[in-house]
This record gives sequence, structure tokens and C-alpha cells, in this order.
Amino acid sequence: QVTLKESGGGLVQAGGSLRLSCTASGRIFSINAMYWYQQAPGKQRELVATIVSGGSTHYADSVRGRFTILRDNAENTVHLQMRSLKPEDTAVYYCAADLTRSTYDRSQRYWGQGTQVTVSS
Repeated sequence: QVTLKESGGGLVQAGGSLRLSCTASGRIFSINAMYWYQQAPGKQRELVATIVSGGSTHYADSVRGRFTILRDNAENTVHLQMRSLKPEDTAVYYCAADLTRSTYDRSQRYWGQGTQVTVSS
């Protein structure tokens, strides 16, 4: 099995910062990419940030310049450093990874359980 576990969520005032972490564990051969998604109440899950195995990053327009995704390959861990937080950032944040479990496996998507981020006005 592969398990992704998020941590670092919580309550923060607008303008503040928060750092989310996600660690993948279990049977992992290679991680191709890791992602952070957000899902606000009543809205669909949306991609916030991506980091691929080569280190390239991508951000949603809504968070570009405020959020930074950083991966620790040795630990199979990805972080999301959130700065200048806004109330509209309030959401459950999910970690995801595209990975293979062995050299013979195709890449599959795995999800964490999510961590709540609440930004107050």
C-alpha cells in the first residue's frame, strides 16, 4: 500500500502564513509528480500547485506569488508554504502523487486524506 499523509493545517488570520507537509510512505518505486489541491465548501477540488520529478513547479493563478511548493525527494515529502493568506484560501487541502510501485507498474494517482486550512478575516 501507499499512504499519503498531510499535516500543518489550522486556523490563521488573513495575511498570515502556514506551511503544509505531505509524506508518501509504503511501497514506492518512483514518484513522478506531487500536487496540492484545494477544495472549498461547495466547490470542486482545484489544483493549486504541482512539482514534477525534475523540480519544475506550476501554480494556479490564484496562488502564484503567494504559495511555494517544495519537494524533499529523499523523504518523499512535499511542502506547501502559504504566505499572505486570504479568506478565500479557506479549504481542505489535499496532497496527491503520481507514482509507480515497481519498475513494471504504470503510474497511478494517490491521494491524502486532506487537512483543513481556515483563514479568518
